[in-house]
Amino acid sequence: MPSFKHGDIEIAYLDEGEGEPVVLVHGFASNKEVNWVATGWVATLKRAGRRVIALDDRGHGQSTKLYNPADYHSALMAEDARALMDHLSIERADVMGYSMGARITAFLVRDHSGRVRSAVLGGLGVKLVEGVGLPESIAVALEAPSVLAITDPVERMFRIFAEQTKSDLKALAACMRGSRQTLTREEAANLHGPILVAVGTKDTIAGSGPELAKLIPASRCLDIPGRDHMIAVGDRVFKEGVLAFLQERA
Repeated sequence: MPSFKHGDIEIAYLDEGEGEPVVLVHGFASNKEVNWVATGWVATLKRAGRRVIALDDRGHGQSTKLYNPADYHSALMAEDARALMDHLSIERADVMGYSMGARITAFLVRDHSGRVRSAVLGGLGVKLVEGVGLPESIAVALEAPSVLAITDPVERMFRIFAEQTKSDLKALAACMRGSRQTLTREEAANLHGPILVAVGTKDTIAGSGPELAKLIPASRCLDIPGRDHMIAVGDRVFKEGVLAFLQERA
């Protein structure tokens, strides 16, 4: 698997297919294979004639593990995505993030709007500006001696997921504590589009997709019917909506 150095941090990534590039940014406790390969996204986008680039966020997958929460600020993680584009000599790309990856994508749009042709914010609604979605108590659950010691269902779900993805639990705890930034409503209103906000109708973690879309002038909302936060990412409606959105950019 290829990788590159961004400062002292090694960032692993995949780069497959040909055509206009799409950069994919995965969610918390996931990685490029779990979030994008196993869900069929990479194959779907390649069939649509796109070049697909997906990175392992710092602290995740095969990228460098860090244990200081300050190293996981959303703006810093957005710089990793920007640096990957630099590494691959990609001036502009469509960018899609899911959950934490959508937050990172929003910061990338805020800080480097000229590099983002269009953006998909999946699994993140109004909690981009109001609260941060996942509770910080998940960090404590990740540090628990065993999953058996965790009683809260959301905390338990993420601990199990982190173990399934063979993640570094200490690094994830630091990430959870350090990546909880929001945008102001003014910053959201100034995000340059086109932007697609896609949230499952049963997603209680992301916050309302329509509410966020109302704040971003150049955005539209895609409801993913009957899907919660964990299931929506691989949903057919999500894929079809994103493909249609990207086709409009062609």
